[in-house]
Amino acid sequence: MRRRHEMIESSAMGRRVHVWAFGDWGAPLLVFPSAAGFAHEWDRQGMVELLAPLIQAGKLKLYCPESNVSQSWTDKETDPRLRVKYHMLYEQFILNDLVPAIRHDCNSETIRIATTGASLGAFYAANFALKHSEIFHYALCLSGRYNTSHFTDGYTNTDIYFNNPLAYVSNLDGEHLETVRNNTHLSLVCGQGKWEEGCIEETNALADVLEAKGIPHHRDIWGHDVSHDWIWWKRQAWLHLKNTFGQ
Repeated sequence: MRRRHEMIESSAMGRRVHVWAFGDWGAPLLVFPSAAGFAHEWDRQGMVELLAPLIQAGKLKLYCPESNVSQSWTDKETDPRLRVKYHMLYEQFILNDLVPAIRHDCNSETIRIATTGASLGAFYAANFALKHSEIFHYALCLSGRYNTSHFTDGYTNTDIYFNNPLAYVSNLDGEHLETVRNNTHLSLVCGQGKWEEGCIEETNALADVLEAKGIPHHRDIWGHDVSHDWIWWKRQAWLHLKNTFGQ
């Protein structure tokens, strides 16, 4: 399997950003890390090895960037008004730098991209798919939290609202809602076991909102033995990605 490490320049973030890529051809899948924020997380956790049959068969290409989550959602010391600004700079990096780099690597200026992530990465995957469905046609979200006011101790403002799926999706209407309905699909997966507190409630809440808005989605709730851990995310990722891209 071809694997490569790149440093992509981001004017918004004011630095070069680590990205790991895996595969030669196939559907592009943008992988967001968990709260650790590391670009190499899925490789170190065995997810890349797990997906090797799909990658080697030319079904998938993985792109795994780092995130600046430690400056944004998990930083409890800094004013949340500044922290969400850091998130928005990361969003600019994804849209203005990484998406063009992925499309260049795929030899297509218009290819649409899938997203995925576990834990906090699931929020990123869902948020990008819902806000930019013309780019991101599918999101596989594993054990996510989708109410970002949880990370700001209840504080909200306009910027936080528009990065809080459980807030803004409820109010989608008109042309934007039709665009989301016609262009993306979310798979929301969560267990009911150890450490899934908060995740299971918010997974069901987001699925309820998507259902009410007519946004294509699949709610996949696993058993009470299924914990918030990589051993289960591996099983869930393989099942969903094989069914979605392995045909």
